[in-house]
Amino acid sequence: MLVHGACHCGAVRFTAEIDPQRVIACHCTDCQVMSGAPYRVSSPAAMDSVKLEGLTKSHLKTADSGNRRAMVFCPECGTHLWATQAENPTLAMIRLGCVQERAALPPTLQIWTHSALPWLGTMASVPGVPGQPTAPPPAR
Repeated sequence: MLVHGACHCGAVRFTAEIDPQRVIACHCTDCQVMSGAPYRVSSPAAMDSVKLEGLTKSHLKTADSGNRRAMVFCPECGTHLWATQAENPTLAMIRLGCVQERAALPPTLQIWTHSALPWLGTMASVPGVPGQPTAPPPAR
C-alpha cells in the first residue's frame, strides 16, 4: 500500500510502500516518551520505497539490546517520521501518526505490552467530544 506522509509544518513530505498487514503498536517506554503518547504505531517499509521531499535530521538511540537506531524527524517542527538502522539502512519503521492513510491502518500486533499503560482498556468508557471542548473537563 502506498502511503503519503508529512511532518506537522509541511517542510518534509514522503511516500512509502508498506504492508497493511504489518502494522505494529509499540508500548515500550521509549516510544511513549518519544511520541508523547501511550504508544506509537508504525509499519515497516523498504528504505528504497521511501521517496523524500525536504530535509530531515536524525537522533541515534541505543536500545537495551545494544542495537543503534536512527530516529528520523523534521528539523523544523520535530515530527517523528520513521526509525531505521543506524548504519546501512534497509528498512524504515514509518510512524503512522504522520501518514494520511492512518485511519485505514489498524494495528495487527502489539509489542512491549508489559509496559502498556494500565488505563488504556478503559478509554471506551471515557466521555468524549468531537472537537476542542469549550470548558475544562468536569471534576470527578
